[in-house]
Amino acid sequence: MRYRALGNTGLMVSEIGLGAEWLERHSAEEVKAVIDCCEAQGINILDCWMPEPKGRSNIGAAIAGKRERWIIQGHFGSTWQDGQYVRTRDMDKVVPAFEDLLERLGTGYIDLGMIHFVDEEAEFHRIMEGEFLAYVKEQKAKGVIRHIGMSTHNPRVGILAALSGEIEMLLFSVNPAFDLLPATEDMEQYFSEESYEVGLGGIHPDRAELYRLCEQRGVGITVMKGYAGGRLFSGSTSPFGVALTPVQCIHYALTRPAVASILAGYDTPEHVLAAAAYETASEEERDYASPLAGAPRHAYAGQCTYCGHCKPCAAELDIAMINKFYDLATMQPEVPATIQSHYELLGHTASKCIGCHACEARCPFGVPIARRMEQAAALFGR
Repeated sequence: MRYRALGNTGLMVSEIGLGAEWLERHSAEEVKAVIDCCEAQGINILDCWMPEPKGRSNIGAAIAGKRERWIIQGHFGSTWQDGQYVRTRDMDKVVPAFEDLLERLGTGYIDLGMIHFVDEEAEFHRIMEGEFLAYVKEQKAKGVIRHIGMSTHNPRVGILAALSGEIEMLLFSVNPAFDLLPATEDMEQYFSEESYEVGLGGIHPDRAELYRLCEQRGVGITVMKGYAGGRLFSGSTSPFGVALTPVQCIHYALTRPAVASILAGYDTPEHVLAAAAYETASEEERDYASPLAGAPRHAYAGQCTYCGHCKPCAAELDIAMINKFYDLATMQPEVPATIQSHYELLGHTASKCIGCHACEARCPFGVPIARRMEQAAALFGR
């Protein structure tokens, strides 16, 4: 298992994580089997947003005596009322629900205290200016949470969070289908067939801006909805008209700027192993670009997706990484010092390109790579 820095939090998280939602429907023994398998594979981060009491208790029992090996995302505002999940900002409900989470997980602290499910910009401002954030910050001051995060499906809300100076990391929905779509306050639009019918091509600027800001400001991203609810696994349900594998979806998410971990849902230990197989997968198995480039709908023509198909380079350039730094830098008036520094740490910079164009023949999306290397060399000065 490989580990990545989660923004500026100081936490190193496994790039494959556990989104525990599916565990709600399983017995204590089944939950323990999944969590034991995660531990054996080196997974060290889990997200527990679910308020259902039995599910929380089962997770707590499964990690008992091993709490310190887990980085836990726990949510403020996810409550259990009259036998069902209710998202709320009512502090009379929020406070006891969070205290219940701590008790049932058997822990005195949560690593990542998540402000739960904020998709409306107006609601974001109410939360940030009111008693909700005040309570969350109080818990951080007391050491009950170590870092403040937020979950959202709306890139415009994510941008506000990244700019706020209060939110240290995001739980955000990342996959090649959702990345095509503009921001919306209605999450169901991301699953609607109508949303993918016309006018789409490449990563939407809202999402590219979010990734840029998070990378620039050290706001780490953990990923939910990496499989688009399983829709990407079948050509009949995928908006692209082609199927992707779990490994391909994972690779897509992990190649986005600022992404540290993708939190997948597992019903069984076999599901854990299918995701963890990413760690030993070949380049061919990870290749999401070829299916997307050959898809009947919505290919990313002309846009670098950092897939790495351009390798190997005769001049030993890391072309995908150079393109990523170039894209991050050109989305703002001046090259940020952090991006310049990361670029200069590359073994070979864009000025070493010999213009052979061999990489362009391998690029599934027709990116003019040699010209991009010239532009990057001019931008970064080397």
